[in-house]
Amino acid sequence: MTLAVECVTSALKDAGIHPSEVDGLVTFTLDNNPEIEIFREIGGEELKFFSRIHYGGGAACATVQQAAMAVATGVCEVVVCYRAMNERSEYRFGAGMQDTQAQADFETAHYGWYIPHGLVTPASWVAMCAQRYMHETGATTEDFGRVAVAARQFASTNPNAWFYEQPITLEEHQNSRWICEPLRLLDCCQESDGGVALVITSAERAKKLNHKPALIKGAAQGACDDPQMMTHFYRKDITRLSEVGLVAKQLYRQAGLTPEDIQTAVIYDHFTPFVLPQLEEFGFCDKGTAKDFIRDGQITMGGRLPINTHGGQLGEAYIHGMNGIAEAVRQVRGNAVNQVDQVNNVLVSAGTGVPTSGLILGQ
Repeated sequence: MTLAVECVTSALKDAGIHPSEVDGLVTFTLDNNPEIEIFREIGGEELKFFSRIHYGGGAACATVQQAAMAVATGVCEVVVCYRAMNERSEYRFGAGMQDTQAQADFETAHYGWYIPHGLVTPASWVAMCAQRYMHETGATTEDFGRVAVAARQFASTNPNAWFYEQPITLEEHQNSRWICEPLRLLDCCQESDGGVALVITSAERAKKLNHKPALIKGAAQGACDDPQMMTHFYRKDITRLSEVGLVAKQLYRQAGLTPEDIQTAVIYDHFTPFVLPQLEEFGFCDKGTAKDFIRDGQITMGGRLPINTHGGQLGEAYIHGMNGIAEAVRQVRGNAVNQVDQVNNVLVSAGTGVPTSGLILGQ
């Protein structure tokens, strides 16, 4: 709760909006901080809208979509999206479900098809798809490592990153211990304590606030093709993240843009193997060729599409993707610590392997 209140009040101060003006709040179903308690603690007066999005990290960009719809329809004037968690010091998502108590709900029962076979942790669920992706495309664990190396390089110059001044080499990645083959330790994101808040208001009002605004040019959710929670093993092609493709189509249509119009992106990097199919689904490279895109250095500074310039969840922190949206705002403003030249549009993805969401923010 302390983290939640701190990030919300900090975001409002950054915008130049008084807490009494907040009339909407959006967060994740997984967030443990009740909306009305946040509202009381910040000194709110009239709360007209409160909404929660399901499916873990897949909710990240959808919180902004909900807030934008509330503002656009006149329900609210100022909506704050927040996510605060003690994943490092309290509940650790990566620990697995082996000690989960039996519950009479569908989602818990669903995992009964996987846990008895050793598919216990998020890393193991991703590993199934990653192994098949490698088989079909020729990608290697070194390609996954290049994603991690790039993220840690950006994090090393970001004073707010957990891994500030701690870059890694590809050799160090390859020597890190196995978690669930083909995933090594350095393919897995952090478990973090932290909070992030975002303020959404009308474009007209935003122009009068403290900073250059980041306009929401596209916002979408997606679930399709036999969607499941991290375990879509019954699809015809488990190498694809087809819900990401659904989000991509909506975003480009809404914004009137193409992949060529995106200068930098925040690609959800809870596990490195899922970065590659996301690059393909968003149209930055053809199916099966993300490995070549990465080998050519296209995701690093000076490349065609620098990604996760804050260090991502691998290097900065894992706040369920919300810190990535904040980085996209900084890139649009022009004050990111690793600023990409001439940014007009930034694409942001949310959690993958689950029903997901995405954003395009821009000038």
